[in-house]
Amino acid sequence: MRIRFILAVCALFAVTGATTCLNGFSAPETGDKAPGFSLKDLKGSEVKLRDLKGKVVLLSFSATWCPHCRTAVPKLKEITARYKDKDFVLLSIFIEESGKKVSSFAAKYDIAYRILLDEDGAVAKAYGVRGIPSKTLVGKDGVIVCRDCRDVEPELAKLLGGAGK
Repeated sequence: MRIRFILAVCALFAVTGATTCLNGFSAPETGDKAPGFSLKDLKGSEVKLRDLKGKVVLLSFSATWCPHCRTAVPKLKEITARYKDKDFVLLSIFIEESGKKVSSFAAKYDIAYRILLDEDGAVAKAYGVRGIPSKTLVGKDGVIVCRDCRDVEPELAKLLGGAGK
């Protein structure tokens, strides 16, 4: 519930044009180093952003209750398939949800890309997520290429040298 409150307050700041969210916290912007994190995946393995240096990383913040997140799944699957042979990783980060609930969601939608659990919402907060779904694209150098990306495909094509496959 806390993250939902934070998201609502941050959305208010976004509407008013403020760049600072709660308690002086400023969300990272394009060109900033991506905040590091360590989260568990659905199998209990730890995933650290720093271990993915040298790869383009798409962070997709989601929740099982979000209808727009559900409709985004086919596009995320398509992107993953297109760039599977490139230095690309998609990390779908579910905010403040149980592993059981997210596992059920992943099975229902036949999701094969990596899913991480942000159980306390700290990573979403660090990335200034104001609403979901939200995508952040991180370049091979660990720098944010696009934050709150609507269409990541042109950037992916530039970073990964074309349309994949």
